[in-house]
Formats: sequence, C-alpha cells, structure tokens
Amino acid sequence: MTLPAQQHPVRRLSVAPMMDWTDRHDRYFLRLISRRALLYTEMVTTGAVLHGPRDRLLRFDPAEHPVACQIGGSEPDDLAATAEIVESYGYDEVNLNCGCPSDRVQQGRFGACLMAEPETVAAGVRAMIGATGLPVTVKSRIGIDEMDDYDGLKRFVEIVAEAGCRSFTVHARKAWLKGLSPKENRDIPPLRYELVYRLKQELPELEIVLNGGVMTLEEAEAHLSQVDGVMIGRAAYQEPYMLAGADGRLFGDPAPVPTRHELLRAFIPYVERELAEGTPLNHMTRHILGLFNGLPGARGFRRLLSENAHRPGAGASLILEAAEKVREGDSRVAA
Repeated sequence: MTLPAQQHPVRRLSVAPMMDWTDRHDRYFLRLISRRALLYTEMVTTGAVLHGPRDRLLRFDPAEHPVACQIGGSEPDDLAATAEIVESYGYDEVNLNCGCPSDRVQQGRFGACLMAEPETVAAGVRAMIGATGLPVTVKSRIGIDEMDDYDGLKRFVEIVAEAGCRSFTVHARKAWLKGLSPKENRDIPPLRYELVYRLKQELPELEIVLNGGVMTLEEAEAHLSQVDGVMIGRAAYQEPYMLAGADGRLFGDPAPVPTRHELLRAFIPYVERELAEGTPLNHMTRHILGLFNGLPGARGFRRLLSENAHRPGAGASLILEAAEKVREGDSRVAA
C-alpha cells in the first residue's frame, strides 16, 4: 500500500488518553515534566462535541502542545464534523478510539466493539481525513472476545490503513466486552507484546505505537527496539515524575531535568490563573498527588492537599506548603 510520509507530531513517547484523568490541568502539569511527549485528551464523543458544551470539552492551554484529541464515534459524517472542529481548536492530531471496552461505549457503538467492524472504522477514518488536515490515527486493542488471533488484528489494521490511516496505537491486551469491567480489562487479559512487534515487522510502512503495561522509561526503551513508539498510561499519572528525563533519553533533548519542587513552582502561575477564573483548587491538585511517591514525606504531601484543597478559599500557596513536607527527601534524588 502507498502511504504518505511520516507526519508530526512525533509519537515516540506519548501519554495515554485516560477518562477522568488526562484533563487539561493534568496535561499542563505533565508538559512541565516533558516538553516532547505527545499528550492525549480524555476521550470525547462526537455527540458531546457536536451538541454539548464544546468549549468546556475542547479548550486547552497552548503550552500543552503537542496535544492530540481522542474522539469516540462510528458515524462517518459525525466523525468528519468532529474532526473539523477539533482542528479549529488547534490540536495536533485527532485519534479514533477503537479500544475502550465499557458497556456505555458499546451501547454508543464505538470503542473496542468497532474492532469487529473494520470497514466501519475505515469509512470513519476516510471521512475524517477528508474533513481535516490533521493526522488521523487509531487506537485499538489486539482483539476482542474470541477474536484475538493475529490474523484478525492484521486484517483490521490493513483495512483501516487502506482508508488512509498510517499510525496505529495498539494496546497489547485483548478486551472482553462482556464479563469484565473496564478496570479489569486493563489488568486481567494477558499482555501479548509479540503480536504488536509482529504487526510492525509485517507492516513496516505503518507507524506502530505500543501501549499496555509500560511502567518505566527503561521498559519504553526496550520496546522501542521493536516498534515506532510507546504510549504510557497509568504509570505516568500515578507517578508523573517517571517522565522526568524522557526528553533526554528518548528524544535526545539536552534540556535540564527539573526537580519536583521546581515543577511545582512552575505550576503555581497556571494554578493562580485558573483560580482567578473560578476553577476549584482540588480540580488541579488531584493530578499532582503522586509527584513525591516513594520519598519521605510523600504521605504528608498527599494528605495536606487531599484534606484541604477542596476547602473554600484554598489557594496556590497550599501546594508549596504541602511540598515543604518532602523537601529533605527530594534533595536526595537525582534532578
């Protein structure tokens, strides 16, 4: 198949779209840690974008670039219209969700259930490409239910690639659409990295990004010997400082790595701007609770923020007050 040359953004390292987690406040904070990792929004449905509070769902700070918007849907006209809107907001990529296994998503006929309908996905991708100049990418599982053989995965990817998609992020677990919760689907089905590796080997003209179970930069580097990119999910949220050093190790960016305390000080102006616009402090501080995980005083940091950030009048100074509880510990880790 003939495919266009590689487009930006660079997907060598990305942070996964995670519902209720990767909102604009979290993305802003993660961008302070890594200048180069591609960040993804939470999934937004076509219906919500077309008929709901569009600005609340899609607005973001320019500092978040490069940032991709993940959408959920299956109807080509709606996907095209949503992709056009996403582009108008200034995103760097639009990604179609073919991996979420929740019942609500299945009822809307999108997410992982679409892996059983590659022609439907291809039609949606074709419509999106026709409506936007953004790169259109797809995120999927290796399979669903009993459809978990390699040939089925390859067929899905090939059909969607023929529609013009040249970048696929593949979660290396299959999804059980019945019997497992979304949380269980992130842990119980076994990881089968070898299927994602094989996909890259047999379709070298496509960009293949591996997702699922990657907990460290060392693991990411190992996978990069087999695939084009790695997407990190829960580890990047629960212990965000694991991304520190990623720019140098994975992108060759020589910029100095900030300490945890430097990150918090850099976060303060954003927090103050958001507070002035009416954003509650705890909507932002919930994303930084794991910053000091593993260090002496980390529990006190989390407790002070968890117990006080929701209180009326709580301000940005609370973050620095909480950070003081781990100053001694932070001085003993590499910056």
